[in-house]
Amino acid sequence: MPAPQKGQLAELAKLNFKAKAIGLPVKWQTPGGDQYVKAFALSELVQPPDGASIFLAASPNQYHVQTQREIGKGYADFIDGISGALCGAIDQWMKLTVIAGMMINGPVGMVLAGNVVGPPLLPFILAAAPVSTPQLMKYSKAIAQAVSNGWQQWQMGLMGQLMYPAFAAFPGPMAPPMPCVPMPLIAFSSPGEAMLSPATLKTQMIANLGDPEALHHQELFDAVAQAFNTTFTLFKATTVVQNVLGTGPIPTFAPPIVPVGPVVAGTSIPTPGVFT
Repeated sequence: MPAPQKGQLAELAKLNFKAKAIGLPVKWQTPGGDQYVKAFALSELVQPPDGASIFLAASPNQYHVQTQREIGKGYADFIDGISGALCGAIDQWMKLTVIAGMMINGPVGMVLAGNVVGPPLLPFILAAAPVSTPQLMKYSKAIAQAVSNGWQQWQMGLMGQLMYPAFAAFPGPMAPPMPCVPMPLIAFSSPGEAMLSPATLKTQMIANLGDPEALHHQELFDAVAQAFNTTFTLFKATTVVQNVLGTGPIPTFAPPIVPVGPVVAGTSIPTPGVFT
């Protein structure tokens, strides 16, 4: 399967954000008396809100609706941009990552912590993330650092088994490079996956930003973290580990007395593109 898709991640994040029902202006209370009503034409007081915005308008006042629309568009555009950057980075990771140093005995290849070797996501994310203003750069960097660090911890801890049926009894002194049986990525485990939980990602994003006064940053980071974790779970379920080339010696091979034997202390040949 391909890498996670921008549209899916972005829509999930926007739905998460919209569910928080943040009204603009924040904490608005309509003034008492009739001066407020008299200050506007009737048409200015009864504008329909923008239902597509990820914010709510605090009132039907056209200026509140305008604020809802404009600020909402800015946040939605940011979510679209950072979602595309995250998905693009994972796509690059899938193309470049290898499984190296795996131990193969008989038909079983053991993938241990550290055998999955891939590039950090951070430079790929920042290369495509929204950075046109200092504030956008701060938000993008905070998200990119949290996701990249969590992904690296998950990758480094990945463990599982790959199968090479022909290596159980191979007729030769050395088994040539052969691909493994395709295995779903979700069958692998990693203690580092805890770093990609929504709560941990959100906490890391907030710490990376380092600006407690930044408007709506907690809600934004929570929405993105929740959406990313959902997308990551789907990614594991739909990604297959395959074409990992294994090879190794058959020390018991001694024809004609022992015409076949198992691979002993074999290994994998690092080949990119094994996560598809």
